Amino acid sequence: MAPQAGTPVWIDGMSLYRQPTTTQSLNGTTKPTLALVLQGTKQSVLGGQVYEYHAGQFLVVTVDLPLVSRITQASSTEPFVAFGMPLQPALIAELLLEAEGANRRTPRIGTETGLALAISDAGDELLAAIERLLLLHRNPADYRILAPGIIREVHWWLLAGPQGNLVRQVGLADSGVTLVATAVRWIQEHFDQPLSIEDLANRTGASVSTLNRHFRASTSLSPLQYQKTLRLQHARLALLTTPDDIGRVGHSVGYHSLSQFSREYRRMFGVPPSADTGHPPAANG
Repeated sequence: MAPQAGTPVWIDGMSLYRQPTTTQSLNGTTKPTLALVLQGTKQSVLGGQVYEYHAGQFLVVTVDLPLVSRITQASSTEPFVAFGMPLQPALIAELLLEAEGANRRTPRIGTETGLALAISDAGDELLAAIERLLLLHRNPADYRILAPGIIREVHWWLLAGPQGNLVRQVGLADSGVTLVATAVRWIQEHFDQPLSIEDLANRTGASVSTLNRHFRASTSLSPLQYQKTLRLQHARLALLTTPDDIGRVGHSVGYHSLSQFSREYRRMFGVPPSADTGHPPAANG
């Protein structure tokens, strides 16, 4: 079941990824997920802070985050291998209710918000559950029947593990993570439009100060910084995949000034937009 180099094998929304070489930094938005490194090393950057995780460690993300990531340890003889699984809020909420009713050990209840990203060593129980899930995929008939229970088990070991308090907030309707997720979803759907913090706070049902506090705590960015990051990521993808007039691309993601677009693009990616298209920048008219 080994995936092709650099191409993930998809298993009902989950992925198994293999890469035999190190990679350059890639920008993208990481959705709430569990990412377990089985071999090699990966590095992710958020708000200027570097997070590195190695074989036997997992990254958990509980809010859509604009990460810059690269594989830093991989070779043809020992390729980078990682498993990814999206977090399921409804399943987490269900497990919390059942655990409370059974008076089982669970992380403490809280609505406080910390950074929506964490790295920890994977416990034996979590590793064993994921191994069984991957082995089970070889038998589709058995997988359909047994996989839901193992996926449930993986979520439970996350809740019972060192990042349980962070994961549990994904399943709490009144948590700071849920508030931030609501704001993030709106920004993602309207990233190319002017952003009013007051309007965004009203949409989340929070005060401006509460929204700003939770948002920065979860993402290490302000809502406006988050929007700018999304705009520039969308612009870079457009320039790299379908080279176009730089001014038109900048305008399509919400910039009305080519000079501001170019300046912020260079600040984020270290090169001007023209370096990603092969085209010289158009005059700012």
